Amino acid sequence: MTESDLPVADFHPYRWGDPARRTELPAAATETLAAFGVRTPARPPVDLDTLALPAPAVNDKALAELAAVLGAERVSTADAARIGHTRGWSTPDLLKLRAGDVTDAPDAVLFPGSHQEVVAVLELCERLRLAVVPFSGGTSVVGGLAPQRDGFAGLVALDLGRLDAVLAVDEVSRTATLQAGLRGVEAERLLRERGLTLGHFPQSYEGASIGGYAAARSAGQASAGYGRFDEMVVGLVLATPRGTMELGSAPKSAAGPDLRQLVLGSEGTLGVITSVTVRVRPLPAERVYEAWRFDSFEQGADALRKLVQDGPVPTVLRLSDEAETSVNLADPAAMFGGGPGGCLAVTGYEGTAAEVAARRAGAGEVLTAAGGQPLGTEPGEAWRHGRYRAPYLRDPLLDAGVLIETLETVTFWSDLHALRAAVTEALSGALTAQGTPPLVLCHISHVYETGASLYFTIACAQGEDPLTQWQAAKSAANEAIRAAGAAITHHHGVGTDHREVYAREVGPLAVASLQAVKRVLDPAGILNPGVLIPASDASSQGGTAAENGH
Repeated sequence: MTESDLPVADFHPYRWGDPARRTELPAAATETLAAFGVRTPARPPVDLDTLALPAPAVNDKALAELAAVLGAERVSTADAARIGHTRGWSTPDLLKLRAGDVTDAPDAVLFPGSHQEVVAVLELCERLRLAVVPFSGGTSVVGGLAPQRDGFAGLVALDLGRLDAVLAVDEVSRTATLQAGLRGVEAERLLRERGLTLGHFPQSYEGASIGGYAAARSAGQASAGYGRFDEMVVGLVLATPRGTMELGSAPKSAAGPDLRQLVLGSEGTLGVITSVTVRVRPLPAERVYEAWRFDSFEQGADALRKLVQDGPVPTVLRLSDEAETSVNLADPAAMFGGGPGGCLAVTGYEGTAAEVAARRAGAGEVLTAAGGQPLGTEPGEAWRHGRYRAPYLRDPLLDAGVLIETLETVTFWSDLHALRAAVTEALSGALTAQGTPPLVLCHISHVYETGASLYFTIACAQGEDPLTQWQAAKSAANEAIRAAGAAITHHHGVGTDHREVYAREVGPLAVASLQAVKRVLDPAGILNPGVLIPASDASSQGGTAAENGH
């Protein structure tokens, strides 16, 4: 399946995607994993249906007030709803759930149906002193859905799934206004009916939502051609405990700083994005994906740099390093079966037949001159068709006793190779020191004139305490990224996993500025507390629960 025909998937709390598409490990995987010490299966995951959660901390009076705003059927304290809104999709999140740890479960799940209801709920939660975690697709992989709850009378998940409409399409300006709870797959289907596309296809596409794309500055596989999601947004509506902020009266403006960019990437800490107006484009008449082989990662990266700096720029442009190419991660159906050797690059072209032909020819000349060897469309199309199958492999890998996780960063071209070496060494050193030497894979997935992102996949045997095991590796990688002067994240977001390193990256004055904005928009600090923004006195400004009528 490709992005054009995937269904919306409602994920099990610790199983990825559509149950009908779940997969088993390729036969060649066992031998490869055994070489890394993976010989015994991990403990089977706990059956979450057998767990009994503690009673909600939110009392009946507060629940009744919430029900008065939303309707009783839109306020749930059922165990299944609470567990289904517990944390996100990082490997630590999954390991905790698989072990039956549901300590981060919200006390209630709220289902507003309009922007006005979101504002009303936030105003009420501020008075009741309830922390709020905005939730729609729930695909955060950086701890963005596990806020702190100390100092609050309870925690509620604000599920935006009912805000799922295309509110307007301006075919002259080529914009569309989409509600935040609309899943990416459904947004694409509705736009396709009008001959349009958003062109945003992250690997979390089956489950992620429009609001999540905006809140975390998402980047999709076709970012070279369509841009990142934050580049697509021309307007947005933000609900806060202090009211509504509407931004974007024109495509560009010189009227002060662009406040849209303050909200984009704010991860639910400044308010709840309820809708965005985005740039859309005509549905491409043709899509062609092909592959190239380079002798080394350095040679391939230089070829990508030449393309993005001097053109013609493909719609999709990515490069796997030698290790990732050998594992054949570009084709999950044949994973561990051996790739073409060297380094595999994938280029994709979308547009009219004439546009695709012209850009393919021009890019082919550049890639050939840079030492690339054409492999044709078959491996390129295999990557495109297999891309959304790769996340399904994590579940059987975890079942088999593998610790499997990813992380990403971004830097300037001149620092790219030193950064890759430093992060690879940090991960390998930290995990080898624990007796679990890893397989570290890397690829370039997003390119710019001035630099590129690096995306790492790490696999090793699970230790006795896999959470502590990964924490040590992640900490080492974070320190290597910071020491190299690179950004701690390119498109996964900050969450809680990167919060302290992000604060060091931007500096204390920038952190204080964010805290000041939060105090204006969210003076009681109820919005996703502890995520993105290091703690300040914001969470103590609302008084005690008793003082707020709870």
